[in-house]
Amino acid sequence: MQNTDKNIRMVAPATSDLTLRQRLVRVAPYFGQQRMAWGIAILATLVGAATEPLIPALLQPLLDSGFTQGTLNLWMVPLFIVGLFLVRGVAQFAGQYALSRIANEGMLRLRKDLFTRIQVAQMDLFAKQSASALSNTVVYEVQTGATQLVQAFLAISRDGFTLVALLGYLLYLNWQLTLAVAFIVPAVGWIMKTLSKRLYRITKSSQQATDALAYVVEENVLAHRMVRLHGAQQAQAQRFVGLSRELRKLNIKSTIASAAMTPTTQLMAAIALSAVICIALWQGRSENVSVGSFVAFISAMLMLIAPLRRMADVANPITRGVAALERGLALMEDSSAEPSGTQRPAEVRGAITLRDISVSFGDDKAPALQQVSLQVQPGEVVALVGPSGAGKTTLVNLLPRFLDPTAGEVLMDGVALPDWDLHYLRQQFAMVSQDVVMFNDSVAANVALGADVDEARVWSCLEAANLAEHVRQMPQGIHTEVGHNATQLSGGQRQRLAIARALYKDAPVLILDEATSALDTESERLVQQALQTLMQGRTTLVIAHRLSTIEHADRVVVMERGRIAEQGTHAELLALNGLYARLQAHVTGH
Repeated sequence: MQNTDKNIRMVAPATSDLTLRQRLVRVAPYFGQQRMAWGIAILATLVGAATEPLIPALLQPLLDSGFTQGTLNLWMVPLFIVGLFLVRGVAQFAGQYALSRIANEGMLRLRKDLFTRIQVAQMDLFAKQSASALSNTVVYEVQTGATQLVQAFLAISRDGFTLVALLGYLLYLNWQLTLAVAFIVPAVGWIMKTLSKRLYRITKSSQQATDALAYVVEENVLAHRMVRLHGAQQAQAQRFVGLSRELRKLNIKSTIASAAMTPTTQLMAAIALSAVICIALWQGRSENVSVGSFVAFISAMLMLIAPLRRMADVANPITRGVAALERGLALMEDSSAEPSGTQRPAEVRGAITLRDISVSFGDDKAPALQQVSLQVQPGEVVALVGPSGAGKTTLVNLLPRFLDPTAGEVLMDGVALPDWDLHYLRQQFAMVSQDVVMFNDSVAANVALGADVDEARVWSCLEAANLAEHVRQMPQGIHTEVGHNATQLSGGQRQRLAIARALYKDAPVLILDEATSALDTESERLVQQALQTLMQGRTTLVIAHRLSTIEHADRVVVMERGRIAEQGTHAELLALNGLYARLQAHVTGH
């Protein structure tokens, strides 16, 4: 299927050439470790299947001895029937419970691995797949796949054993008539194999169409103000409807492929039934065949139709289940973990060195950084200024290795960043970005993100960020949940909450990317005081436009088109009357 929504890129696993057996082998490790549960499920299924032939087997003595000869003990009939269905009920309950445990344990294990992989995957994963596609894979696809696959296994094992038991009983009764029935089984297998291939292709296309549709919803939820401001509701609705129609077509195709199995199977069963009746009538004329044995045979043969039909239908959930689980496996296989070194220096001073750094995001795009060299001393405060697109944010994103340079190397305390233990390296940085991200959790949990909550320390950081007074007015204080991305707070309050988080981390290197951009003059003054205290003894890189932030820096680095154009103190650069002086004149209006 061609994806008509060009704003999203899909990653499809190259598994179309695999057989169904090979696909099942790929997902088996997540569901094969519950050995006791599998043992119970198989035993219960065998017991349940073994009881199926006993129902038609009861008809033969009932008709021949009970009605014709009158020699059957009547009290044995209800005892046999009740006991039979009691055994069947217990077996069905045990089998379904065991398989439910298998499905949920496998689903938990796969979800855990998927979420862990997302947390450590290389950053390009989030450029290849949207948030809606990733969440759909981890939450819904895994659940759908595990549930459908295990339920299909329950059906195919129960019905498969039932078919074997019934065919065995039919052979015992009359092997000649059984030969007329036997051709149904391979024919059903051929139908399942043929239609399951088509179902697999349609399912993969449906997954991509579902992702594209979810992505449109995600975009419109996140950009709801902009869509309404520009009156783009109708255009977005047309985009949504177009993808919905494409998904509808695929669902109809899937239904056609799935629904074709049942009538085809039933037609073959009708042919077999007609042949059996004709052969049985011919045998009845030449041989001594009792009414009871004939009725028992016909009853057992008719009982074959239901499991045959269900086995034909089971190709659909198996195909959908495997395709859904394969998507999770493909996510883990196609997204490698971030590379990490082993260096964990006992003392981190925060000396940063950039040597001939270049960063490019594609051959058809201008480099974000070109041959940048910079030395930042421990405890130095360096302000990065320049026009939009100059490469300031790209430069600071190199330090915690959110990006890796295309050329050159970045060192901290003389150790190249790839040689550091990645988790330990990122512990050395606190960052406040202009794009504030908060979790739907308490104020305290957002401030102490990734660390144990020390309430006294949380309040201290909130005080320093000029947010404590507002938090005290909240219903549960620091234990109040802030909502999705802290939507209960204003823009300035969210920015100050992010600053409190950076204060709480107390890392040796501080990165401020327009950290005071959303604050009013009074709040900025109070936060600047807190930041000045925090900066003491720490290496700090500040991206800012406001003069109040820049003029206190030890050094100002002016960037333009991915290069360092000028550097020096605020006064030195003003006296130079170059790019920095022009930028300040533009900001101040002088």
